[in-house]
Amino acid sequence: MSQTLTRKHKPAALRAAVRSHNRNGSSLGLSAERTHDLIRKVQAGLPFKSLETLSHKSGIPETELAAILGIPHRTFARRKSSGRFAPDESERLLRIARIFEQAVELFEGDIPSAVAWLRSPRNALGSYPPLEYSSTELGAREVENLIGQLQHGIFP
Repeated sequence: MSQTLTRKHKPAALRAAVRSHNRNGSSLGLSAERTHDLIRKVQAGLPFKSLETLSHKSGIPETELAAILGIPHRTFARRKSSGRFAPDESERLLRIARIFEQAVELFEGDIPSAVAWLRSPRNALGSYPPLEYSSTELGAREVENLIGQLQHGIFP
């Protein structure tokens, strides 16, 4: 008989891996342990390597992430060349990383399933994919609410 693991019954190693992956900015390769350190990094502009790290961990191409972030192709090329994002772009990148991290937690560390979910239209989001819906702060909050509902067994 197949049985899904509840939070209580997940192996300790899996719980720890999901928790460490869910630290703010971990999917960007950032090591900030405290929120104010992360804020300072965003204000200074995140390194371009952060987007490369998220792309590598998620399997989402850099160009797709740039489109979700609202960064035009030529600006993206300039950021790649300079090696740093502007503060507003950094904040949007951190927002998408946070959504990705929460989706990975929802899927208990299964990154391919989390990314597939993020890319699939959801009725609760007006038939938009969660990743696309997260292109604004308001949309990202709705995606976070949806993830929270699903984590608690509420299926909208």
